[in-house]
Amino acid sequence: MTTIHEVASAAGVSISTVSYALSGKRPVSEKTRLRIEDAARTLGYEPDAGARMLAGRRTHIFALTEPLRADTHAPTHMAFVLATAVAARRRGYDILLLTDEQTSDGMNRVAASRLADAILVLDVAPDDERADIARSVRTPTVFIGIPNDPQGLTCVDLDFEAAGGLAVDRIADAGHTSVALLGQTEVSYAKSNFPRRLLQGVAERSKVRGLTLTTVTTGATTTDVGAVRAAVDAALDRGDRAFIVHAVGDVHEALLETLDSRGLRIGVDVSVVSAAASFDTTTLPSPIDTIPLVPQRSCELAVDLAVAQLESPRPAPRIHLIPPEYRVAGSLVPARE
Repeated sequence: MTTIHEVASAAGVSISTVSYALSGKRPVSEKTRLRIEDAARTLGYEPDAGARMLAGRRTHIFALTEPLRADTHAPTHMAFVLATAVAARRRGYDILLLTDEQTSDGMNRVAASRLADAILVLDVAPDDERADIARSVRTPTVFIGIPNDPQGLTCVDLDFEAAGGLAVDRIADAGHTSVALLGQTEVSYAKSNFPRRLLQGVAERSKVRGLTLTTVTTGATTTDVGAVRAAVDAALDRGDRAFIVHAVGDVHEALLETLDSRGLRIGVDVSVVSAAASFDTTTLPSPIDTIPLVPQRSCELAVDLAVAQLESPRPAPRIHLIPPEYRVAGSLVPARE
């Protein structure tokens, strides 16, 4: 069996330099690293997962970077983590979960050590620092989400703009001339890209269809049920009878409770569409038309794209948008004259 001493001798470096180059624990010049990798490959030295990759074999591990912050909505994020793990296991890969709040640290460690065959990125921020890392490392990387600058990246996500536009079209087709959007928390619009994209789709389509649009955030960092109820009351008082909800289940429930307290029924007096819902809306007290955000669809495609990137030649990076699907539950009512 080849030893690290033999690799160091063949590459003309110290044992510690070989260790640093193959583990990524400390920086080594590109020229020296390549010489060490060539020696390790030639001699068949395989001390760990990184060296196995040098020998042409995969580790069958995907790293999943998912920062868990104080404002993270755990049920939604864990649904994506689970969907990714299931999809990866189906393709013969295990998941190494990186939950560092400083997301770049874990991603850099994995890329340097080459422990994982590919990296999957969740909870994508508008100016996500992981985008620059993905563009600079050799490890294939797929984003489940889209940063502001997707140049050179492979991304997959629901077409949130189209989902917002589809919700507006159904409201407008029912004859409504105004609509209220109950959106995400304020911090979500600051730290995530998808709420902005859905809002943009709603705003642009409302303008095209001639609808008066009112948008409401539903709390600062977490859902404020009292603020939601006040916003619904205000919308009803000004005559709105159509709502688009892009928020967590608590917001949906607060809307339903407020409507009930005023003697209004969904699908009879008021129209409601849940846009890009990541939870099962059939568990709500009243049926609601839904444009679902299905974690399995995004995550399975992301895993397939990661596997494809491991093949030769590697596909060109691009954005893969999943078309929205409208599920009817009877929550739309024709607007009254």
